[in-house]
Amino acid sequence: MPITKGFRVLVDEAMAQVTTYTVEQVLQRLDSDKTLQIVDIRDVRELKAGGTVPGCIHAPRGMLEFWVDPESPYHKSIFADESKEFVLFCGAGWRSALATKTLQDMGMTNVAHIDGGWAAWSKSGAPTETLDEHLAHRKAH
Repeated sequence: MPITKGFRVLVDEAMAQVTTYTVEQVLQRLDSDKTLQIVDIRDVRELKAGGTVPGCIHAPRGMLEFWVDPESPYHKSIFADESKEFVLFCGAGWRSALATKTLQDMGMTNVAHIDGGWAAWSKSGAPTETLDEHLAHRKAH
Protein backbone atom coordinates (compact mmCIF):
# COMPACT_ATOMS: atom_id res chain seq x y z
CA MET A 1 0.00 0.00 0.00
CA PRO A 2 1.56 3.32 -1.02
CA ILE A 3 2.00 6.15 1.47
CA THR A 4 -0.51 8.86 0.56
CA LYS A 5 0.68 11.46 3.06
CA GLY A 6 4.38 11.44 3.87
CA PHE A 7 6.12 12.56 7.03
CA ARG A 8 7.07 15.94 5.56
CA VAL A 9 3.43 16.75 4.87
CA LEU A 10 2.49 15.67 8.40
CA VAL A 11 5.29 17.78 9.90
CA ASP A 12 4.38 20.80 7.76
CA GLU A 13 0.72 20.50 8.76
CA ALA A 14 1.67 20.26 12.43
CA MET A 15 4.05 23.23 12.17
CA ALA A 16 1.21 25.34 10.79
CA GLN A 17 -0.93 24.56 13.84
CA VAL A 18 1.46 24.68 16.82
CA THR A 19 3.42 27.34 18.65
CA THR A 20 7.07 27.24 17.69
CA TYR A 21 9.84 29.01 19.61
CA THR A 22 13.39 29.65 18.53
CA VAL A 23 16.23 28.60 20.79
CA GLU A 24 16.83 32.29 21.51
CA GLN A 25 13.21 32.81 22.63
CA VAL A 26 13.46 29.88 25.03
CA LEU A 27 16.85 31.02 26.36
CA GLN A 28 15.43 34.48 27.12
CA ARG A 29 12.83 32.83 29.38
CA LEU A 30 14.93 30.01 30.79
CA ASP A 31 16.15 31.53 34.06
CA SER A 32 13.34 33.93 34.87
CA ASP A 33 10.14 32.21 33.75
CA LYS A 34 9.16 29.53 36.26
CA THR A 35 6.16 28.54 34.11
CA LEU A 36 8.48 27.25 31.37
CA GLN A 37 9.06 23.49 31.44
CA ILE A 38 11.27 22.08 28.70
CA VAL A 39 10.52 18.49 27.69
CA ASP A 40 13.03 16.29 25.86
CA ILE A 41 11.07 13.71 23.87
CA ARG A 42 14.08 12.00 22.31
CA ASP A 43 15.01 8.38 22.84
CA VAL A 44 17.28 7.77 25.83
CA ARG A 45 20.02 6.61 23.43
CA GLU A 46 20.07 10.13 21.98
CA LEU A 47 20.49 11.60 25.46
CA LYS A 48 23.32 9.17 26.20
CA ALA A 49 25.08 10.12 22.97
CA GLY A 50 24.78 13.89 23.19
CA GLY A 51 23.31 15.12 26.46
CA THR A 52 20.23 17.22 27.12
CA VAL A 53 18.96 20.57 28.38
CA PRO A 54 19.52 21.30 32.09
CA GLY A 55 16.26 21.31 34.04
CA CYS A 56 14.23 19.56 31.35
CA ILE A 57 12.10 16.53 31.93
CA HIS A 58 12.61 13.49 29.73
CA ALA A 59 9.38 12.12 28.30
CA PRO A 60 10.15 9.64 25.53
CA ARG A 61 8.01 10.19 22.44
CA GLY A 62 6.58 6.69 22.66
CA MET A 63 5.18 7.34 26.15
CA LEU A 64 4.18 11.00 25.88
CA GLU A 65 0.43 10.57 25.35
CA PHE A 66 0.29 8.03 28.19
CA TRP A 67 2.22 10.28 30.59
CA VAL A 68 -0.01 13.28 29.79
CA ASP A 69 -3.41 11.59 30.09
CA PRO A 70 -4.67 11.51 33.71
CA GLU A 71 -6.73 8.41 32.85
CA SER A 72 -3.61 6.48 31.86
CA PRO A 73 -1.96 4.10 34.33
CA TYR A 74 1.33 5.74 33.26
CA HIS A 75 0.24 9.34 33.97
CA LYS A 76 2.93 11.71 35.30
CA SER A 77 1.50 14.45 37.53
CA ILE A 78 3.89 17.11 36.20
CA PHE A 79 1.79 17.22 33.03
CA ALA A 80 -1.35 18.09 35.01
CA ASP A 81 0.22 21.40 36.12
CA GLU A 82 -1.76 23.91 34.08
CA SER A 83 0.46 26.76 35.27
CA LYS A 84 3.31 25.34 33.17
CA GLU A 85 4.00 25.79 29.49
CA PHE A 86 5.50 22.58 28.18
CA VAL A 87 8.04 23.26 25.43
CA LEU A 88 9.01 20.06 23.65
CA PHE A 89 12.13 19.34 21.65
CA CYS A 90 13.54 16.42 19.71
CA GLY A 91 16.57 16.06 17.45
CA ALA A 92 15.59 18.40 14.63
CA GLY A 93 12.08 19.67 15.45
CA TRP A 94 10.06 17.16 13.42
CA ARG A 95 9.02 14.74 16.15
CA SER A 96 8.38 17.61 18.55
CA ALA A 97 6.12 19.35 16.03
CA LEU A 98 4.10 16.15 15.63
CA ALA A 99 4.06 15.54 19.38
CA THR A 100 2.97 19.11 20.12
CA LYS A 101 0.13 18.77 17.62
CA THR A 102 -0.91 15.47 19.22
CA LEU A 103 -0.97 17.03 22.70
CA GLN A 104 -3.07 19.89 21.34
CA ASP A 105 -5.42 17.31 19.84
CA MET A 106 -5.66 15.78 23.33
CA GLY A 107 -6.79 19.16 24.67
CA MET A 108 -3.59 20.76 25.95
CA THR A 109 -3.28 24.46 25.20
CA ASN A 110 -0.08 25.03 27.16
CA VAL A 111 2.28 23.26 24.78
CA ALA A 112 4.82 24.40 22.17
CA HIS A 113 8.08 23.19 20.67
CA ILE A 114 11.58 24.38 19.79
CA ASP A 115 12.38 25.00 16.14
CA GLY A 116 15.39 22.95 15.08
CA GLY A 117 15.34 20.86 18.26
CA TRP A 118 18.51 19.61 19.91
CA ALA A 119 20.59 20.35 16.80
CA ALA A 120 19.69 24.06 16.98
CA TRP A 121 20.03 24.12 20.77
CA SER A 122 23.53 22.65 20.86
CA LYS A 123 24.69 24.61 17.80
CA SER A 124 23.68 27.87 19.50
CA GLY A 125 25.95 27.19 22.47
CA ALA A 126 22.98 27.00 24.85
CA PRO A 127 23.57 25.18 28.15
CA THR A 128 23.70 21.39 28.05
CA GLU A 129 24.42 18.56 30.45
CA THR A 130 25.29 14.90 30.08
CA LEU A 131 22.68 12.26 30.80
CA ASP A 132 24.54 11.32 34.02
CA GLU A 133 24.48 14.97 35.17
CA HIS A 134 20.79 15.19 34.27
CA LEU A 135 19.94 12.05 36.25
CA ALA A 136 21.94 13.29 39.26
CA HIS A 137 20.10 16.65 39.21
CA ARG A 138 16.71 14.93 38.94
CA LYS A 139 17.56 12.68 41.89
CA ALA A 140 18.59 15.70 44.00
CA HIS A 141 15.21 17.38 43.46
